[in-house]
Amino acid sequence: MSRLTLSLACHASDRTRPLLDGRVTIPGVELLPLPGEPEDIFRRALRDRAFDITELSMGSHIVTTARGDSAYIGVPVFPSRAFRHSAIYIRTDRGIRGAADLAGRTIGLPEYQQTAALWVRGILREHYGVDTRGIAWRIGSERIAITLPPGFDVQPLGRDPAAALAEGAIDALIAPRPPAGAGIARLYPDYKSEEIAWHRATGFFPIMHCVALRRELAERYPWLPVEIFRAFARARAIALAELQLVNVLRASLPWIAAAYEEQAAIMGGDPWPYGFARNREEVAAMIRFAVADGLAAQAIPPEALFHPSTLAEIA
Repeated sequence: MSRLTLSLACHASDRTRPLLDGRVTIPGVELLPLPGEPEDIFRRALRDRAFDITELSMGSHIVTTARGDSAYIGVPVFPSRAFRHSAIYIRTDRGIRGAADLAGRTIGLPEYQQTAALWVRGILREHYGVDTRGIAWRIGSERIAITLPPGFDVQPLGRDPAAALAEGAIDALIAPRPPAGAGIARLYPDYKSEEIAWHRATGFFPIMHCVALRRELAERYPWLPVEIFRAFARARAIALAELQLVNVLRASLPWIAAAYEEQAAIMGGDPWPYGFARNREEVAAMIRFAVADGLAAQAIPPEALFHPSTLAEIA
């Protein structure tokens, strides 16, 4: 039987490189690796269906699945996770000292549907008691069109949100990339401590991206989603094993062994869980956030985001 030739678009990290460089293969598949930056990958996947297998924004995946026009079906592999207290930036001249001071403010976002923003709004609402519907959200541009119900103050800025923060046109910014300029600081200077405390309260390590497969391919080759899951799980296992090799440091961090030990003490020995069952509660929280943000008209079962054949897989 001839092998399928399929494109794979994802960022290059220790968890994905074994697939990108060929150390890990998908049975029956010849991979065409297309490493890149997530913003470009997501835009091309969502607008043009440009890739067979793709890394995908979980925020966008929830939005498109909930409204029934997703070209992709997910595989419960989560190659990107990140705590996001560090992604909240403020003007230092607005009297903002904590999360409660963000109420009623004007806050910029690259995109309203962006997963980092989805998490921050959910955290502000559920952990700090901030009325996120009372905030004026000002966005750069959306990678896909969204329609919000009445009562949400979400409008385009017409320019880069980071520049708007530097100019003082907005009070704060939620963004995964640090903005430049005078008079700007993180809401939480000691964000690591705040993130650890939140993690201990919730058990979550925020999922940013999943892996997804074009739906027509999943229908034509029903064996494929599970094989994709297992290949990514093997790649992750290689990455986690390399972190623990200290005879020769595999990463350019002098105290990586101490960092690994600290991480294990705080989060357990496997902070990058793949598989649906291990992440169901966290995915359900993201769907709840999307409904509260007006991005999803109603809650969908977390199972709807992923191919049925992958739901029982554990890694």
